[in-house]
Amino acid sequence: MKAVLFYGPQDIRYEETRIKPLEKGEILVKIEAALTCGTDVKTFRRGHPVLIKKIPSGFGHEFSGTVAKVADDVIEFKVGDRVVAANSAPCGECFFCKRGEYNLCENLDLLNGAYAEYIVLPARIVKKNTLILPPDLSFEKAAFCEPLANVVHGANRVGIKPEQTVGVIGIGPIGLMFARVAKLMGARVIVAGRNPMKLKLAEEFAHVDEVVDLKKYSNPEKIFKDFSDSQKGLDLAIECVGLPEIWELVFSCVRPGGTVLFFGGCKAGTKVSFETTKMHYGDIKMMSVFHHTPKYFREALELIASGKIEVEKLITETLPLEKVEYAMQQHIEGNAIKFLIKPDLSDKKVL
Repeated sequence: MKAVLFYGPQDIRYEETRIKPLEKGEILVKIEAALTCGTDVKTFRRGHPVLIKKIPSGFGHEFSGTVAKVADDVIEFKVGDRVVAANSAPCGECFFCKRGEYNLCENLDLLNGAYAEYIVLPARIVKKNTLILPPDLSFEKAAFCEPLANVVHGANRVGIKPEQTVGVIGIGPIGLMFARVAKLMGARVIVAGRNPMKLKLAEEFAHVDEVVDLKKYSNPEKIFKDFSDSQKGLDLAIECVGLPEIWELVFSCVRPGGTVLFFGGCKAGTKVSFETTKMHYGDIKMMSVFHHTPKYFREALELIASGKIEVEKLITETLPLEKVEYAMQQHIEGNAIKFLIKPDLSDKKVL
C-alpha cells in the first residue's frame, strides 16, 4: 500500500510499504478519510516520545473507513462495514482501569498510521473502540470522532453548567470544538485569538457570544473580566494552546472560586508559575484532562451524527496522501484548521 511514514523530525516520506498480516482479533480497514491534527504537527516538528516508538512509524491517527478484511475469530465486524475507530483502547485490568480512569491506562498503546491506504486495527481497539457508522453519516464527518471525544471528555470532567461564563484561549480545532460544546451545554462563551480564519469560525462554527481579536486588544484578562456577569472574571477558562506563558495568562482570567482547564500540552520539562495567594485564597480549581475514553468516543459519534456539531466546517481543504507534508507546513504557517486527507480522490462527493 501507499503510506506516509515518519522517519524523524521534519522527515516524513510518502512511499510503498507492506500491509501487516492480520493477527488474532484484528481487522484491516481501508481508509476513506483521515484528518490532520495539532499533535501530528508537533510530532512532525520535533518527534513524540509516546506516539513514535520505532522508526519508521505510521503517521496520523484520526480516520474512518471500510472494513476490508477480518481475522478468522472476529465476529463483531464483516467486510464492507463502515467504521470509525479510536486511536487507543484501555486494557481494563490495570490500576487505573479498575478505578474507571481509562484514559490513564498503563497499557494504553496509541495507534498511528492513518495517513495510508489501509490500517490494521489491534484486537483491543477492535473490541472496545471501533464503531459502526450510521448509514447517513459521511466518512469525512466520522473522522472527527477522536478529536471531539477528547473535548467531550474535558467538558464533562470540568463540569460546564448552563449560564456559566466560559473563556477559551487558543482557537485551533480543539479550542473551536470546546467553544461549540460549551455553547451546547448552555454556557456563555467568549474566545480569544489572532488568526482571522479561526476567529471567523468561532462565529460560524462555534456560535460563541463574543470573539476577541488579540491583534486589536492586548489585554484578554480585562476583556474576560468585563464579559463575566460579576466583572470578577470567568467561571471557567480553557487553555488550548500549550505554551507556558498562556497557562499563566489564563490562570489570571478566572474569578475567585473559578476553574482553569489546562488542555494544551506544553513541551516536556516545561515549568510554570502561579500566584499562590490568588490560587489558595481565591479557591481556584486547576485541572488537566488527558485523552478520551470509550464512553466519550461514543458520545462524540452521537453528537456528530445528530448534526449538533457541524464538524465539516473545520475542513480547510481536501488533499491526497502525497500532500501530507504540505499540510504540515501549512499548519505551521497558520493557514489551516484541519486538512481532509483522502487516499482515494476518485470520489468527489461534496460534504
